[in-house]
Amino acid sequence: MKAIILTSQTGQGHVSAANAIREVLQRRKIHCEITDTLSFVGKQAAERIAGAFVNVAVKAPNVFGMMYQAADAVSSEKRKSPVYYANSLYADKLYDHLCKHRFDAVICPHLFPAEAFSYLKRERKLRMPGYFVSTDYAPIPFLEELNMDGIFIPHEDLKKTFIDQGIPENRLICTGIPVSAKFRTRLSKREARKRTGIPEDAVMFLVMTGGDGGGNAVALTKELLENTGSRARVVVLTGRNENLKDSLEERFATDERVMPVAFTETVEVYMDACDVLLSKPGGITSTEAAVKNVPLIHSTPIPGVETKNARFFSRHGMSVLAAGKDDAAENAVRLSRDPEAMKRICEAQRQYVNVRAAEDICEHIFPGKAGDQ
Repeated sequence: MKAIILTSQTGQGHVSAANAIREVLQRRKIHCEITDTLSFVGKQAAERIAGAFVNVAVKAPNVFGMMYQAADAVSSEKRKSPVYYANSLYADKLYDHLCKHRFDAVICPHLFPAEAFSYLKRERKLRMPGYFVSTDYAPIPFLEELNMDGIFIPHEDLKKTFIDQGIPENRLICTGIPVSAKFRTRLSKREARKRTGIPEDAVMFLVMTGGDGGGNAVALTKELLENTGSRARVVVLTGRNENLKDSLEERFATDERVMPVAFTETVEVYMDACDVLLSKPGGITSTEAAVKNVPLIHSTPIPGVETKNARFFSRHGMSVLAAGKDDAAENAVRLSRDPEAMKRICEAQRQYVNVRAAEDICEHIFPGKAGDQ
């Protein structure tokens, strides 16, 4: 059995979801390839597209929000979007690759490859089964124009919103969002603090900015420090944003309470070490935090689907939604001093998030071949 997971460079979360699914497939001895579909348009073009997307999302979130709202407004099951036709441009190369390797299933945790695959299903009569994996707690624009055999969504409570957007109910499969199994295991706080270099008696706030380092982390860090004492530690995961890391190091050079950390593969250890996590409400990061069971503050989201992610989490008691950086810091400090509130958030996370989503997705695609050994 062979599967291919089609991704795009425009977002670390989609790649994380792909890796989580591949983990399960590989455990079950199912060959799995992850391919960035933008590679079919050439490396330089792919890098330009991904770079432009990240720059807008990180440096001009309000512009990104307007783009999202515009996409939402024109999204319709009655007509195809510019996104659909743009991704059809490399569809023939994708078709050749799929046919050459004869995959048994195509899995898309990103809209771009799902659009290209849907084009092939319609125009080239491709018979290969394909599945879309939603990595946000709301349907994204243009999802209704996909031609997929199944669409995996985060929760039963969201089913109506997907149906209202024009997605047939019989294609919706409620599994949850897939995250790596490493988020299901937990180190003791003592061991996690030892590995991260954080004093055991410190109150640790973990600030996550996403893989591309978005958000005003410098201002947020300043507010946290002003609301806490000398025992506080603020660890900021800056992702691949070198400018952000440099800014933090320059601004807080003499303050040992601040620790900027560049892109790391051990996010889960920092989560184990922290008392409160402050994060922008990306679908994957939020799910990882909930699976890890960490008290969570959602900082100001990028307008669009992140707003909907934050709303789902806060309405279900899985996070506290902050209106801005000042509010985020105040809420984080307040939460760190309220064990009962932290306990309630963690209980809600256990209730509403499926920690075995990756296994359930793979079991649906390859019945009897994707369960734990």
